[in-house]
Amino acid sequence: MLSLELGSALPILLPLLFGLEPWGGREVPARVSTLASILLLPVVLHAAWRLVRQQHRDRIEAFTTASLMDTVLSTTRGWLWAVGADGRFTFSSRASQELLGYEPSDLVGRPCSVIIDVADLKAARKSDAGAGEKGLLLSARHRGGRRLSVEVVGRRRFDREGRGAGFEGIARPLDISTAESPEAQEISDRLDHLLTTRTLITAFQPIRDLGSGEIVGAEALTRFVTSPFRSPDDWFDEADSIGRGPELEFLALETALLAAVELPTHLYIGLNLSPAACLDPRLRDVVRDSGLKPGRIVVELTERSAVADYARLAAALAPLRSAGLRIAIDDVGAGFSSMRHILRISPELIKLDRTIVAGIDNNPNQRALCAAMVSFSSQIGASLVAEGIETHAELATVAELGVNAGQGYLLGRPSVLPADWDHWGQRNRSSTSGNDESHDT
Repeated sequence: MLSLELGSALPILLPLLFGLEPWGGREVPARVSTLASILLLPVVLHAAWRLVRQQHRDRIEAFTTASLMDTVLSTTRGWLWAVGADGRFTFSSRASQELLGYEPSDLVGRPCSVIIDVADLKAARKSDAGAGEKGLLLSARHRGGRRLSVEVVGRRRFDREGRGAGFEGIARPLDISTAESPEAQEISDRLDHLLTTRTLITAFQPIRDLGSGEIVGAEALTRFVTSPFRSPDDWFDEADSIGRGPELEFLALETALLAAVELPTHLYIGLNLSPAACLDPRLRDVVRDSGLKPGRIVVELTERSAVADYARLAAALAPLRSAGLRIAIDDVGAGFSSMRHILRISPELIKLDRTIVAGIDNNPNQRALCAAMVSFSSQIGASLVAEGIETHAELATVAELGVNAGQGYLLGRPSVLPADWDHWGQRNRSSTSGNDESHDT
């Protein structure tokens, strides 16, 4: 309608405005031309006004739609994805970080087989996704190698000519109530028993200042004493696979804080937590009720999952950090501990992974990387801790390169015995010969 009004009026009005003949040079009385201008001008102005208003409304609608889409992409637990006809990802929302450990840029352009094998698709089961939608229950592969159950709802994409152009959809972590597999139920039963009996204990491993040799901290390591026997990693990975990871983490956290009361008061305590657990509102209450000063607590961010929203994580940890709690980035050199990750977290401690420390005395590339990390950590005001020191040559090398502190069997084995912890209170240059009296668990 707007275009019709403008199309009718402008061919007459514009020539009049510019002193031209609107009727192809045919003679028309001046009064007629003037009258036509007067009559048509309001029509043109009204049409132009309506056009401007419509464009304004269109811009508002487009902005609102874009904002809503950004909100959906930022807040939904579902991972939005699209693959082309060649089976390669053409789009990935930010939720891929939390669900699968991949940033969107890590997936776009790569084949979907990095996430789902052909065998997994063949083994997929149909599910009722609700609202009349039909989905698939299948196993996906996390970047860290573990398997996780997801529900996928998707549809086929078509190009302008109606030809198949791939698929698009959403993948959601499979809630335990939805997981019907006997394996998931077995894992859930084991966790229920563990949470009821609380059959786990904490071992502490000393951390030494490499300049003085004194023990300055201790990392809390969870040990499971229930059957069937599984390594700590297996317990936590299984809990994560059915969406119950935070439950197990908080049981381990409360157990560690309770045991930490027996440690010498000058030691800090390193506690391993995932980003998901750090976002849990229970964390502040658990730290407050522990009776330990926040200045003695160091949260070591584990590599089990990536950080999906750094701003949200920073906001959740801000009150605790203001009270004195410190953050360490664990396993630097492995998992998700990239330089970008470190910069976004701004930790007080950086822990070099054993893969960098092992054999560093014979590997110039590892020494170069360690030296770079010494300089980097100094520039950002963080202390550098070398993990997994097991030989005197490794100890001498990292100390010579300027690493602040160290941890490993050579410097002290993990122990569950308070009698061993008491010895750590002696502020002296304890032996690093590997012949101390602490007990490995």
